[in-house]
Amino acid sequence: MKNIIARASLCIPIIFTAACNTTSIASADAAATGSVTSGQRIGSGKASWYGPGFHGRRTASGEVFASRAMTAAHRTLPFGTRVRVVHERTGRSVVVRINDRGPFHGGRVIDLAEGPAQALGMTAEGATYVSLHRLD
Repeated sequence: MKNIIARASLCIPIIFTAACNTTSIASADAAATGSVTSGQRIGSGKASWYGPGFHGRRTASGEVFASRAMTAAHRTLPFGTRVRVVHERTGRSVVVRINDRGPFHGGRVIDLAEGPAQALGMTAEGATYVSLHRLD
């Protein structure tokens, strides 16, 4: 019995330390990529994603579209602009580079490649509300 109590007293500080160091997905993402709200906020609205049917085709910028790349389409931002896209419901964020034009579907503010859409956890939804923050 004394042996069990002695071992438990050694484990309690370890368990307490581990519990204090846990983070949510959103805060872990923010720690990995910087503040969720870093950069100049340039808008918000509905984001959609596109991918498999366009993989290998040329984008409006002239580069070949890769569905897993961290890229996106925006109607007016210059090609090469880096934008932090924040999923409004979950707080998860990704940084994408604008390399295409669009979206051309009602009321959407950005079209993400499949890679960033998966990182935001929005592929099942198809579209979700995001805020956009210009980094360049």
